[in-house]
Amino acid sequence: MGTVLAFITAIISGFAIPVNKMFVVDIDPIVFTAVRAIIIGVIFFFLAGMQCRFKLSGFKKTKWPWLLLIGIVGGGIAFALYFSGLALTTSGRAAFLHKSLPVYVSVFAYLFLKERVTKRQNIALLIMLIGTFSILAGGVNPAQLWADPSTGDLLVLVGTILWGVESTIAKKAMFGVVLLMGNLEVMMNLSAQEVTNLLISTTFLFGYVLFWYASLKYINVSKAAIILLFAPVISLSLGAWWYGEPVSMLQGIGSFVILIGAYLVSGVKSGFSSGV
Repeated sequence: MGTVLAFITAIISGFAIPVNKMFVVDIDPIVFTAVRAIIIGVIFFFLAGMQCRFKLSGFKKTKWPWLLLIGIVGGGIAFALYFSGLALTTSGRAAFLHKSLPVYVSVFAYLFLKERVTKRQNIALLIMLIGTFSILAGGVNPAQLWADPSTGDLLVLVGTILWGVESTIAKKAMFGVVLLMGNLEVMMNLSAQEVTNLLISTTFLFGYVLFWYASLKYINVSKAAIILLFAPVISLSLGAWWYGEPVSMLQGIGSFVILIGAYLVSGVKSGFSSGV
């Protein structure tokens, strides 16, 4: 059951990036991120309330300042950067650059959580970095659906690094970003088609989170992570099919190298130093 659920998660993730690429081209990325965050925040707030039967004492136990910080950094800014980058680069490049996430997670875990980093993990992370630089070096010519691949890649990469700091879904935080950047009017004047597109995108995100955590109830995270490596392959294939996205030699090599590194690092068990 866990394996089936993990495969469903990989399929959802593989489709999500090309589908979102279609939507962020027509909708302001900041507004796109904010509305998704608000919808997902309401859904999970409701689910959390169901767990504590909507008792005030249950909500008081929640560490709201930390959740707010997580929402701002991981769910708000990171998603905004990622979708802004996705609007400028190809979905295939964005998908594989996102798979370099374990590099940044491991670095931050080592610095702040004192997690041990094994020799195998260091090798895997180095391989993934090489793959990431290969993708960035293997540029593609701008086109209508990927107007500025270099800038898009950089935004996606920075967003992914922020997910290494705090990875979550923003709730109320992104609404503040919308106000700050003056996009509230755009959000309030979304067309029926744009609202439909946002709901479709949000459904993909909700499905991903739901099936991912459901799979972890039955199998270990290492196995689930390995299965998720099929996701960028699906994204790359769909991007080439739907949008005619080019796949350069360096991108192909870099993508393959990232998969190798991700496979190696996903099999490494986390450990803590004796001082923690």
